[in-house]
Amino acid sequence: MAAIKIINGYPFTAFKQEKILVEESHVKSKNFLESMLKRRSVRYFSNKPVSKDIIQNILVVANSAPSGANKQPWIFCAIQNSGLKKQIRVAAEKEEYESYHGRMPEEWLKDLAPLQTDWKKPFLEIAPWLIVVFKKSYDINEEGKKSTNYYVQESAGIATGFLIAAIHAAGLCTLTHTPSPMNFLSKLLNRPPNEKPFLLLPVGYAAGDCVVPVLKKKTLEDVSVYY
Repeated sequence: MAAIKIINGYPFTAFKQEKILVEESHVKSKNFLESMLKRRSVRYFSNKPVSKDIIQNILVVANSAPSGANKQPWIFCAIQNSGLKKQIRVAAEKEEYESYHGRMPEEWLKDLAPLQTDWKKPFLEIAPWLIVVFKKSYDINEEGKKSTNYYVQESAGIATGFLIAAIHAAGLCTLTHTPSPMNFLSKLLNRPPNEKPFLLLPVGYAAGDCVVPVLKKKTLEDVSVYY
């Protein structure tokens, strides 16, 4: 066990970075690049079961993400219960129907056209798991007092990025789903008022006949600047 060093009353331990050769670093970065470039958001899922152990490993990865003052202002709700998934689908489709029939302006609908999405979301029942990420605007201690969380939006976003990468690394697929508004998730999952829905992700294997749209990503030159 590494020795503990006390700095101004707080415990610290030595950080030992894995030592790899420059050549290995290049290979690792290239392998990760090639793997992540195969990742796609999918809307057609198989109902093939996914073990709880795999979901737990994925959530541990997400929970390891950095956060403001290490507050970890998130809760991951993993849903396998078919009855609850059906309730979520019904509520989500109600909101999505309103969005596709009046809430979203024409420009938004035009931008969505290449994806060929609509208000129907059968994947919310078909996928073996749903993971709902909640962001915690504040915490409540055992005495019922509020304590501040910092950079909540940014922290939840980083954790979700870890979550999506971990899902892909496990050989599974997902979709970042944001039915708006998402208040129904708080009610259906009986979450406290300090937690707000951030993102809903179906998780599972792609269906055998799954298709994805042919999309063109921006080039590295479009999104990066070197100084």
